[in-house]
Amino acid sequence: MNHSDTHTDPNSTTTAQHKIGSGFGATSTADEVLRGIDLTGKLALVTGGYSGLGLETTRALVKAGAHVVVPARRPDTARENLAGLDGVETDELDLGDLESVRAFADRFLASGRTIDLVIDSAGIMACPETRVGPGWEAQFATNHLGHFALVNRLWPAIEPGGARIVSVSSRAHLLSGMRWDDVQWQKSYDKWEAYGQAKTANVLFAVHLDRLARDRGVRAFALHPGGILTPLQRHMAKAEMVERGWIDEDGNALNPEGFKTPEQGAATQVWAATSPQLAGMGGVYLEDCDIAEPVTDGDQRTGVEAWATDPEQAARLWELSAELTGVNAFPAQA
Repeated sequence: MNHSDTHTDPNSTTTAQHKIGSGFGATSTADEVLRGIDLTGKLALVTGGYSGLGLETTRALVKAGAHVVVPARRPDTARENLAGLDGVETDELDLGDLESVRAFADRFLASGRTIDLVIDSAGIMACPETRVGPGWEAQFATNHLGHFALVNRLWPAIEPGGARIVSVSSRAHLLSGMRWDDVQWQKSYDKWEAYGQAKTANVLFAVHLDRLARDRGVRAFALHPGGILTPLQRHMAKAEMVERGWIDEDGNALNPEGFKTPEQGAATQVWAATSPQLAGMGGVYLEDCDIAEPVTDGDQRTGVEAWATDPEQAARLWELSAELTGVNAFPAQA
């Protein structure tokens, strides 16, 4: 593959938001994208790494030789789900509780280890209006602010010169940009638009983190894993999923809707974290194991919206997140 200098220079300021022709696609699996990649000696941290896509991600990384740390809101469930997998450790972490984030980060930093790969895979979707912390909307707080605080607190352990930080977003970012006049949904609450804003925040986080971290050789990516039926749908009624055409009346996935298997769904985040094809790149949104194209049509169901990759909005969100969480590993740069 032939890339321009903006793609291959590790000190590049931008990576083009266009496909690179990776050779992988929507049906590629996590094991397939890891074929030939040896992660022996690497430490990966995977939030939500014990359920759904996160579990498949953990399995694939362990198979490739990585040691995986899985912080979990339900550590007993995590241990049960991960039983039999060597090279995995669990710890307690509730992303909706900043004190829990601080405590986990402190415990990890005290171990003196460094982190090569971070995959922020945990999240909640379309939940009833819920408030956490000082009254924050739960989807924004858990999916974005918790991961923001986690990565910033763990920054001293992030391995310079090669570490990658992967923010798992969603096609749902197309539903809403940042609602700057009401980020916490105090005026009126729409569970899907709130999810959309949280997923836009996941992309903007990667955009600005990449700008701040790349001079240390640390790169960040965001991605849409694909549509997969996992426990992420736990807040949705069966009737709602039937109405959306996701499942039939018996609860079976309707394949024409393009659902991936968990093994396929985990592929893009594993590719983002490990692929040599992305060397020297960062700050872009991925889907189907490739860099996504920008959205050009309002009805488009693929690609990334400009509001999610706008560097000015990314910087604004970083500043707001640092103010809300009281954490910022880059105070002089942000």
